[in-house]
Amino acid sequence: MKSMMATRAGHKSLFVRQAVKYLAVLFVLSSVIGCALKPQAASTQVQLKPGTTVALPAPAELGYQLTASQLISATWQGEKGLESSQLPVQLQVNKDKVILAGFSSWGTRIMSLTYQNNDINANVLNGLENTLPDPQQILFNLMITLWPQSAWEAPLNTIKWRIIDTAGQRQIIDETGTPVIIIRYDNREPLQGKIHFEHQQLGYSIVIQTLNFKLNDE
Repeated sequence: MKSMMATRAGHKSLFVRQAVKYLAVLFVLSSVIGCALKPQAASTQVQLKPGTTVALPAPAELGYQLTASQLISATWQGEKGLESSQLPVQLQVNKDKVILAGFSSWGTRIMSLTYQNNDINANVLNGLENTLPDPQQILFNLMITLWPQSAWEAPLNTIKWRIIDTAGQRQIIDETGTPVIIIRYDNREPLQGKIHFEHQQLGYSIVIQTLNFKLNDE
């Protein structure tokens, strides 16, 4: 029993460290500017919480073509108190693929990702491969907030999780009935207001602000 508890604690500790990598990425960029992007292993299975993964829905399930510039602002409790960082991203979606690029605050591309044919190809700035989070986790944060409820129901049902949409809010609920992720929308149209993402178990929050966008029906 003690061994099992230690293993679970280790898994949770590892996942928390990966989440903090996502939130703290801008603190390490200044030392690697000018380096090339380097391929990185990626999967269409993303983590919801320690020990639990889910498959991403297809790009076409968004229901329209989209090009958007967004700003991801993250806040978390660090060793020295409350900390925060920002990551500008460019998102492109059509019926066949999703393309995601992340940039430093001064415009240097630090990661790129293409999701197509149930496969993800990802690249990160050389020197950041052990510092940046898995690119598909960044993609997940955008897809779980933008893709419709119908797109997520089947993947979540396979692990006995649920997605519940109410006015201005989305909840991702685990197999025990506990809300793990709570998402709040400032506007009924997600691209026209800030999106507030809170991970209840890992204790961090993300605000996604769409700076500009263009969309077309497919």
